Amino acid sequence: MQNVHAMRARVRADYEAALRWAEGDDAFAVRFERFFTELRDPLVALYGDDARFASAWERLLRAIAATAAERPRALRMLDHEREVTPDWLQREQAVGYVTYVDKFAGTLAGVRKRLPYLRELGVTYLHLMPLLAARPAPNDGGYAVVDYGAVEPALGTMDDLRALADDLREAGMALCVDLVLNHVAAEHPWARDPAFLRTSPDREQPDAFERTLPDVFPDTAPGSFTWSDEHQRWVWTTFNSYQWDLDYTNPDVFVAMAEAMLGLAAVGVDVLRLDAAPFLWKRLGTNCQNQPEVHELLQAFRAAMRIAAPAVAFKAEAIVAPQDLVPYLGTGKHEGKECDLAYHNVLMVLLWSALASGRVELMTSTLLAMPPVPPGAGWLTYVRCHDDIGWAITPDDAARVGEDAYLHRRFLADWYAGEFPGTFARGGRFQPDPRTGEARTSGTCGSLAGLESAPDEPAVELAIRRVLLLHAIAFAHGGLPLIYMGDELGLLNDASYRDEPDKADDNRWMHRPAMDWDAAARRHDPDSVQGRLWAGLRRLIAARRATRAIHVQGVVEPHWTGNEHVFGLLREQAGERLLVLGNFTPTPQAVTSEALRGFAVDAAAGEVDGRPVELHEAAVVLAPYQHLWLHG
Repeated sequence: MQNVHAMRARVRADYEAALRWAEGDDAFAVRFERFFTELRDPLVALYGDDARFASAWERLLRAIAATAAERPRALRMLDHEREVTPDWLQREQAVGYVTYVDKFAGTLAGVRKRLPYLRELGVTYLHLMPLLAARPAPNDGGYAVVDYGAVEPALGTMDDLRALADDLREAGMALCVDLVLNHVAAEHPWARDPAFLRTSPDREQPDAFERTLPDVFPDTAPGSFTWSDEHQRWVWTTFNSYQWDLDYTNPDVFVAMAEAMLGLAAVGVDVLRLDAAPFLWKRLGTNCQNQPEVHELLQAFRAAMRIAAPAVAFKAEAIVAPQDLVPYLGTGKHEGKECDLAYHNVLMVLLWSALASGRVELMTSTLLAMPPVPPGAGWLTYVRCHDDIGWAITPDDAARVGEDAYLHRRFLADWYAGEFPGTFARGGRFQPDPRTGEARTSGTCGSLAGLESAPDEPAVELAIRRVLLLHAIAFAHGGLPLIYMGDELGLLNDASYRDEPDKADDNRWMHRPAMDWDAAARRHDPDSVQGRLWAGLRRLIAARRATRAIHVQGVVEPHWTGNEHVFGLLREQAGERLLVLGNFTPTPQAVTSEALRGFAVDAAAGEVDGRPVELHEAAVVLAPYQHLWLHG
């Protein structure tokens, strides 16, 4: 403890030095004073007894000061704007789009040419999937990085990324880029230094850890350690044998990653998606996820960015249980000090669960039990993403509504694999477990919702309605809703991945098709699938933007409708109230007026869905897969 106190005094002495490095920048001085302790305290707690920390600390302060000093005027103005509008990602106007650069437009220059398409859709936030320089395939879809300071050559250059960021900013859109925190490719220069890695000379320690470590990819990459001939040691490899975990007990690793973050901020990136954040700290006897030190690291990263480039936001890629997820948005002593956004994986899973079962009790009950979002933070809500769907239905959540969690997960895996009687879905099993019969699910939104299997026009119409219903709940829930590339057009599963050796054993590539620009050209045809989906999503975006109650800091509360097939979501903010209803079945469903007390059931309630409201005595009847937006 004495060493920690001495180190705290030493790092405080560096305060004046850091101000001199950015002399004359009053805004930087204010930020440095405001966030200094948020940067210092977690690092001293983690590294205060490490002899390497003093030099690492000085390098970190120099990097922060240099980034701030070199910010061009446009980015400095953006820093100031977002400091006074910290909810810029959480407003009802925010709508996101997610895509791979090569799948969408070939290159970064190609993405710039396609920005009018995104503006027409109403996008304000563009997440480009991994684009930093990666090892040759296999590279886990770009998540095996060899250079954090370079773009994958086939996609362009850092200058191209800077130009795209400029164009997006001028068009009123933010740019999100992935930053892989937990590991690097085996070919990365950091992997040459054993001090940057988690290694072991024999199997004693790996075997001890693996007693409690789950396999992320049990079929293709079992185990969490790989032998390195180069180092003559076992290297920790949580995900794949070519992705080597970094050792965050070394302060030099923290500083190196902070410098990578600051480099992306200098290019003009607005949001960093912190990939694999839960895995950063390892502890024997645990699953080595969500350890307390992870939150210390994230607070320090956040403070460094708030001092150097406060326009940049963080979003956590943490697909974990709700009680572990919400802390990534900042709770307890870390409140307001970690990530701005986190993926609402629970909502995504529950949407597909309700669509398969036609029942909403599990979704309503589970969402009611979710921990509240901390002030100043918000969700990313989504229907599909680049990854598989893991059926995270817990025993406690299932038991509250009389379900068996295991049987329900088995049902969902069967349903969405197209193997359950009466299913409309055409997906694929991902990483099936032969012992239990459970599996995760791959597939595009269109294929999972029934577009691929539809034999006739009525079935096509129902599939379109399913896609729009899922997005309606995601758009109304609160947070930043995301549209995954191609879902606005109903793109189907792509089997061509099977012809590529480096992808053939990973069926997640079936739901990562190339953009079909011929299909996109049909988006203005009201009779086409593309035209109906495009128009439906445009109505949702317009309704969202016109509804103050959807701001993320408002009330978000699932609402029991009295009908087990109709989901209700209550929103309230700034004196405005909204109740969204969704029928999760292919048959008409009634909700009594008693359940809708205080909300106007009029023609306007059906405008977002595009179908009229059907009123009966003391009840409103929702058409198959209809959603209504009722204002109160």
